[in-house]
Amino acid sequence: MTIQPSLALATLIEGYRRFRENGWTPRRERWAALGEGQAPQIMIIACSDSRVDPAQIFDVDPGEIFVVRNVAAMVPPFETTPGFHGVSAALEFAVQVLKVKEIVVLGHGMCGGCKAALTQELYGTEPGEGGFIANWISLLDKAREPIARELGTKGRVAELAMELAGVKVSIDNLRTFPCVQHKEASGKLRLRGAFFAISDGILHLLDEESGEFTALT
Repeated sequence: MTIQPSLALATLIEGYRRFRENGWTPRRERWAALGEGQAPQIMIIACSDSRVDPAQIFDVDPGEIFVVRNVAAMVPPFETTPGFHGVSAALEFAVQVLKVKEIVVLGHGMCGGCKAALTQELYGTEPGEGGFIANWISLLDKAREPIARELGTKGRVAELAMELAGVKVSIDNLRTFPCVQHKEASGKLRLRGAFFAISDGILHLLDEESGEFTALT
């Protein structure tokens, strides 16, 4: 059977061929070692946004970072209610099995999820028609209130405040997980907040003592 790829798929296949030639073939030993298992030291929780790929931003080799991506780089609080807890499962695996030493929450500029949380403008409330998104970004409701009150819900200044607040919310929620609490208290795990500004390509790191983000130079 002959596969007739779409233009989009054809682009991916061409990329795969470049990867095989320039990425995989010259580093066969590295890939062979990874075939035996993984041992990343860092977990990164990032947004699903197509413009913000942690592997590109940090220019890492395969196997160096364990990545979870979702709308607005959110971590839900610890809970044991019935359901499917994808982020929580990945977090548990990273901390308990892989024993990562750091977790980085990576927010970014022009985040659609944070903007939706701020404006609360979604089309439809049924699952699959806006309901899943609305439920997910409700994780930012408490952070939204003071921002909306002080800065309003429109404009880049308010959006940026929401994006930075989202990183802090996820870090706070990480600390509700018992496995994270134990590892952080013993010094075996460190949590960090980061923000990538798409338009200027600059990474900012969160200083938890001051609550401010500082640009790397």
